[in-house]
Amino acid sequence: MSQTSIPPKQRLIVALDVPSATEARALVTEIGDAVNFYKVGLELFTGADGFGIVDWLTGQKKNVFVDLKFFDVPATVGRAVSQLQGRGITFATVHGNDAMMRSAADAADGVGILAVTVLTSLDKADMLDLGFDCDIPELVCSRARRAIASGCAGVVASGQEAQMLRKTLGPNGVIVTPGIRSGAHDDDQKRAVTPRRALMDGSDYLVVGRPIRDAQSPRDAAVQIQSEIQSTLTELL
Repeated sequence: MSQTSIPPKQRLIVALDVPSATEARALVTEIGDAVNFYKVGLELFTGADGFGIVDWLTGQKKNVFVDLKFFDVPATVGRAVSQLQGRGITFATVHGNDAMMRSAADAADGVGILAVTVLTSLDKADMLDLGFDCDIPELVCSRARRAIASGCAGVVASGQEAQMLRKTLGPNGVIVTPGIRSGAHDDDQKRAVTPRRALMDGSDYLVVGRPIRDAQSPRDAAVQIQSEIQSTLTELL
């Protein structure tokens, strides 16, 4: 995806990592027009009326990223993805092998399928614990190449691999980067980067959750990150 084709304000995706629709609506309302793009993950989707909150967000003219990380028999993944059709959903995520990714992409019908590469909460030691004795950047790029070949719109990946991924994918594959932190942090994000670094290295969208959700003023926190995004894009473009 061309860096110039995405409206700057759309680059920030706020993760609605809250357990209820009431809390999600309150957070979106507080942030107001500072953010136009939201992620609905497992916690909110299963703890509330998942499609209800999706429909409410699209009714508020917000873009929606449904992050359920589908992983199952390929036919089941395809049928699950087909349930997302017709709701104005921009992105959805899938794990798994080539057959799962192809099944998801074939069923997408307008929903951009993003393949998860390696979670930003995992480091080399975690990968070894999972049985992957390999270099994380190499694994990420391998998964990304297979995702695009399988028909996915792009990938979810750490900003630490964004530069290598952009070289691997060229201008067309979407790179969505979670684990964005503007400064020091004490949480489970082990491969975090700043908004500026992620964008400079080729990420298209930045997913931010706790730094906005837990801020004294979520709106002010979002505005600050949007400002950093805008200044970086001005420098980059």
